[in-house]
Amino acid sequence: MVLRGPRDGWWLVQVPTGLRERMRGLRGRDRLEPSRAFLIPRARSIHTFGMRFPITVALLDARLCVVAVLTIRPARIIMPRPGVRHVLECGLGADLRPHDVLRLGYAGQSGKDHADQGVDGH
Repeated sequence: MVLRGPRDGWWLVQVPTGLRERMRGLRGRDRLEPSRAFLIPRARSIHTFGMRFPITVALLDARLCVVAVLTIRPARIIMPRPGVRHVLECGLGADLRPHDVLRLGYAGQSGKDHADQGVDGH
């Protein structure tokens, strides 16, 4: 799955498929490549306990509009915020800003994304 930003930014996104993967998140990794991200659907808060590196976190609404962007160090908790529906964890310094609208698609063999839609399939 590919997530595209408004300034030609893009991330190859991993979306957890089960509870175990969702709970593990980025723990145990040494870093996150700049073009990779971890999207947690239907999440309003996260923690970084067990992580080894800081990350950029984008809190998203239901339409993938960025509500807030935070730089989070290991061993922190981000409490729920109004209007947040999804959390995108990116490498440090990701070019995301409040009010950016992201587009979700699927990379085909041509490398172009297809089927822009929300995380919930809308």
